Amino acid sequence: MGRLLTIHAVNDVRLDEYERPKPGPRDVVIKMKACGICGSDLSYIKVGGMSQNADGTTALGHEGAGEVMFVGSEVFDITVGQPVIVNPMNTPSYIGSGGPEGAFTEELLVREARLGDSILPIPAGIPYDIAAMCEPLAVAMHGLNRAEAKAGTKLVIYGCGPIGLGMVMWAVDRGCDVIALDLAEERLERARALGAKTINPATENAVTQIKAIHGSEMYFGRERASTDAYIDAAGAPMILGEVVSMAKQHARHVITAAYMKPIELPAGPMLTSEMTITTAVGYPTEFPDVVAAMPWLASQIRQIISHHVPFDRIMEGLEIAATPQSAKVMIEFGDAQV
Repeated sequence: MGRLLTIHAVNDVRLDEYERPKPGPRDVVIKMKACGICGSDLSYIKVGGMSQNADGTTALGHEGAGEVMFVGSEVFDITVGQPVIVNPMNTPSYIGSGGPEGAFTEELLVREARLGDSILPIPAGIPYDIAAMCEPLAVAMHGLNRAEAKAGTKLVIYGCGPIGLGMVMWAVDRGCDVIALDLAEERLERARALGAKTINPATENAVTQIKAIHGSEMYFGRERASTDAYIDAAGAPMILGEVVSMAKQHARHVITAAYMKPIELPAGPMLTSEMTITTAVGYPTEFPDVVAAMPWLASQIRQIISHHVPFDRIMEGLEIAATPQSAKVMIEFGDAQV
């Protein structure tokens, strides 16, 4: 008998006893080694889950890595003992986001497993906690791709949680000129360590500082920041208006944060800037690119992990993840070393 972290009701999350279903011929079972706590996990808890399960519970955990312990007879190229990462978006039950399976468990059933799709091998020498960062780093990379960020791009990132820090890492690696904003000094320190310039809006005028760092230009009678692209990974309602107020001609703004309520769009200033506002969600194609980059970015990835918590203390881990001082909280199972 194992255990599984599940939501039963609003703010009611429990580590329940759990009997893993028997795998079929097209399935694999992963002995979990590491799984990160995501901001969406905390959001699901606040709203009581998003279950498709008959009993109304929601299984949690989708940022997982571990060791293959069972391979079905109709699964090819995956072997017992292989260290792997799970791509939850490519599993039939969308692991950890409404289906019966969640990765906060000792043994994870992955249905209809496919190598290079729902299952990706961990590169040699990469520990499980770094490997488990693949999912949030893929979200971060997709946001950057939607912003069309490349070498020389002047980029502003609002929010230095795990996703925002991942964006900082990718942007610096690409050669962007990065400014990161957050209210927590601990997170800003991590952004600086990754190579970003930083602004704390609680103590500094964000618009003034962005113009000072990236420069400014006059267009249609208004001074505008020379920033090429902005990404909202924070979810503060005032961000959209602030960006629109300073956006230069054809600037890009990507919303990656989840807004539960409508936010006001000051459309007037957009008429002259002709800026683009779009969104980014998930990681349609980015998972393999993240895995490929892990060998040369492992030390930077490690800087995004703020806490390691054993599975037995996962409830404590959830509390830590809800604090603004934390970055990625990594839950570990037994010996998590590759």
